[in-house]
Amino acid sequence: MSNQITDLTWRTTSAGDVPISTRFDDPYYSLDNGLAETNHVFLAGNDLPARFAQPLHIAELGFGTGLNFLATIVAWHAAGFAKPVTFTSFENFPLTRAQAETALRAFPEVAAVAPRLLAVWDDATTGPARVDDKITLEIIRGDARVTLPAWRDKADIWFLDGFSPVKNPDMWEPALMQAVADHTNPHGTLATYTAAGHVRRALETAGFVITRSPGFGRKRHMTRGVLAP
Repeated sequence: MSNQITDLTWRTTSAGDVPISTRFDDPYYSLDNGLAETNHVFLAGNDLPARFAQPLHIAELGFGTGLNFLATIVAWHAAGFAKPVTFTSFENFPLTRAQAETALRAFPEVAAVAPRLLAVWDDATTGPARVDDKITLEIIRGDARVTLPAWRDKADIWFLDGFSPVKNPDMWEPALMQAVADHTNPHGTLATYTAAGHVRRALETAGFVITRSPGFGRKRHMTRGVLAP
């Protein structure tokens, strides 16, 4: 795999070892509890698991360790619905499978499903990979500013999970937020941990109705959005 992350360090916390990107000087998820953050921001922020009652296409900026994907699978199974889920993630600097496996050990809640992701870790970067009878994963490698505008599909839900807008502004620039809107189905939603004003304004300009909601842990606010009709 090209563009694999090698500039990675680990920080020991009460929640386990957290991977830190030295390229962006930013953790891959909350130092408090990455899984709780995912459930609060990306799942609850997009009204999941209730929306699993219908087929869904979820898209994401920043695949990272795959924790968001695994949390989605766990919630999907717990909801008891049998509708299919397609999950597409855009990632410029993919981790190795070994790096992801190390990071995911901190979350016993996803231990039962993590092997399914790790088994298709490389396959999912070359095309859609079947993780479950009704769950498909594709990781589109490369700069999202190039790969997302070229994408031929649309999502019902977006997880915007790039590194901090301060540390990685390329993942939050207005043109990319417009590409997110252009690849969102009518009434589609998004959620992100950041409440940065320039990100909210870019999303509003792109066509989303934006609301600021209570954030997770140390973050006072987060952002939710729905594509205006």
